[in-house]
Amino acid sequence: CVSVTAIAIAAGAGGAVVSAPIVLGAVGFTSVGIAAGSYAASMMSAAAVANGGGVAAGSAVAVLQSAGMAGLSGAATAAVGSVGGAVGFLATLI
Repeated sequence: CVSVTAIAIAAGAGGAVVSAPIVLGAVGFTSVGIAAGSYAASMMSAAAVANGGGVAAGSAVAVLQSAGMAGLSGAATAAVGSVGGAVGFLATLI
């Protein structure tokens, strides 16, 4: 049914956008920086070792740290919502 599909897409998109900041904080990408001893700290350490001592600008760790500190940009919100909507649609096919 079209209405069930539309609801699933909207729920997936909305859920993804709402949960993204919560998930970022839970893994250690917080509004005040990367939390010590967290999964994010492990990612940052590995990225720094692989990159000769620093985290490269534009790397996954840098982007996630930025999102954790400042929130998702408009483009990131659109991307997360799109992926969530796609997951919601795929869930209707199961």
